[in-house]
Amino acid sequence: MKNFFINITIVFVTFLSLFIIAEFIVRALYKDETVLFPRYHTNAQYGQFTLRKIRPNSVFRHTSKDGSWKFTTNSQGFRNYKDFEYKKPAQVIRIISLGDSHTQGYEVRQNYTFSAIMEKYLKTNGYNVEVINAGVSGFSTTEELLFLENEGIKYNPDFVVLGFYANDFQDNIKTGLFKLDEEGSLVIQKKLYIPGVKIQNFIYAIPFVKWLSENSYFYSVLFNNTWNYFKIMRSKKASEKVIEYAIPTKEKFSNYQTALTSALIQRMYKFCYENNIKLIIMDIPRKAGKNKIKTSFSDILFQNISSFSDGFILSEPLLSDYNGVAELHRPHGHMHISEFTHTLLGVAGAKTISVIIQKVK
Repeated sequence: MKNFFINITIVFVTFLSLFIIAEFIVRALYKDETVLFPRYHTNAQYGQFTLRKIRPNSVFRHTSKDGSWKFTTNSQGFRNYKDFEYKKPAQVIRIISLGDSHTQGYEVRQNYTFSAIMEKYLKTNGYNVEVINAGVSGFSTTEELLFLENEGIKYNPDFVVLGFYANDFQDNIKTGLFKLDEEGSLVIQKKLYIPGVKIQNFIYAIPFVKWLSENSYFYSVLFNNTWNYFKIMRSKKASEKVIEYAIPTKEKFSNYQTALTSALIQRMYKFCYENNIKLIIMDIPRKAGKNKIKTSFSDILFQNISSFSDGFILSEPLLSDYNGVAELHRPHGHMHISEFTHTLLGVAGAKTISVIIQKVK
């Protein structure tokens, strides 16, 4: 028994020493290129569907060459400081923001996401509002739709702001949750999509792993490379499933990708309309060179869904004056939209909502 514990100690000390050496090497060679962006997903049951959400009651940090950002989630896993009851308070206008990591606010302070900016702008202009930031990193339009239909609706929103980003075209296929039949109608394929959640549930139960994920560059390199490998594999499988439809458009989005995304957004609009909710579609811009942007919408998708919303915020007319002038995306890290871009989008969203409220009055 004594030899057993001695051997265990030797193995532990050896492993720790190698880890420390590797950490110094990675910091010396790759610190500026490495991001400490831990993913804090867990599983959630929304009706019949098992999807991802951000871990509730969490506080964590993201760090890259561009800075460090604190995230706080409430008991529902939203990036909000306060909790929300399903029952909406009297005289309150409630808004839910749907989207991926751009909406959640990667590489942005909590009070400067476009959701937070919308709330501040509307409150400053005399509106009694609550904005729920339901953005989840990695989410597709598919997951956003299912969240809204099965969970978001319980919060009795008056407005839904859909943050659409170009990778949704591929992600909608990658989830495998919906497909289009021969008549172009949405058909449920499966009810479970929680990539990476099981391993996260396991590793975050181990002491010190959370600390490593936010502080160790060597750990982050290992985790990010493994994550990206499986993400690429999922994307390849998704592409193989729809190869017969893969006729590229000039925007390099296939006809099937465009048709599926159109059908999802049209279904979301119909659901909102039937529940007296106004749908605002927000175009999250893509990076198109240094401090330059372009829309996330293809021409065909825009034509297909332009009439399926109560407000449409296109990024190019909103941000074109700042092309080459302002920092519209973070220059390093994962190059998410900057706080400046969040601010402009948030104000535009708030103004759009204000106009709709005034028309109703």
